[in-house]
Amino acid sequence: MKKSIERVLTRPTQAGMVGDGFRVFNFIPRGVTQQRLSPFLMLDFAAAFNFSPTDKPRGVDVHPHKGFETVTVAYKGSVAHHDSAGNSGVIHPGDVQWMTAGAGILHKEYHEETFAARGGVFEMVQLWVNLPKKDKSAQPHYQSLTKEKIGKTVLPDNGGEVNVIAGNFNGNTGAAETYTDVNLFNVKLNSGASLTTTIPASHNTALLVIEGRITVNGKEIEEHSFILFKNDGEEIEFSATKDSVVLVLSGEPIAEPIASYGPFVMNTQAEIYEAMEEFQNGKYGVLN
Repeated sequence: MKKSIERVLTRPTQAGMVGDGFRVFNFIPRGVTQQRLSPFLMLDFAAAFNFSPTDKPRGVDVHPHKGFETVTVAYKGSVAHHDSAGNSGVIHPGDVQWMTAGAGILHKEYHEETFAARGGVFEMVQLWVNLPKKDKSAQPHYQSLTKEKIGKTVLPDNGGEVNVIAGNFNGNTGAAETYTDVNLFNVKLNSGASLTTTIPASHNTALLVIEGRITVNGKEIEEHSFILFKNDGEEIEFSATKDSVVLVLSGEPIAEPIASYGPFVMNTQAEIYEAMEEFQNGKYGVLN
């Protein structure tokens, strides 16, 4: 049985700024609530935007995270980061940074220096993925998923490819290790190509059309649209009417309360207050 489409959200008319380097359109939780798309808490889409050259890289200064994971998917441009545990790195187009904030960390992210200096088109997605209560105190750590590490399914007849970041796509297992059952795929379809995949009916499932125009289970979907599926079937059938890139996300819901305040996501308001006190008392370390 095909998954029914519950809602199609068009791109918001106005972008918001995260820091001075991330011009984003928010779909979760502004368009779809955190509970409805559990375990996904946030989706910011930095649609392709041409940044002018600068000698001071744009980005987001020091900020905390606790109780969840951040997943940054780079399409165009390069993102650098540092944290209070001494970790740093850069992701380039095709790469993914999967950070487990867990028990708490300070973090900053910004346009990589060389990219900032020359300027150019920047495009990315950042997802926040919730952690179950038992894992919210996990030691912070990273998975640096370069494009070489990410599993790839090449489609027949020059149809394109599917990059399996997490989960399982038609028997191809993703590169990321996850705390709960999560699928995250980048589907690249050439014009005229099609494919079919199955995702458990119990999963909360959505997709974002990064580029192009597609038909999904018989419905035409425009570029930059976000599609939420009902939990009533397993099959999704894609076809592309022009070269397209689609981010597919699905996950088994975490059946726990969500208490969130800015960069802290816990299960109760009392735990939020505790996280804020930890941050104010310097428990997450120091980052300049």
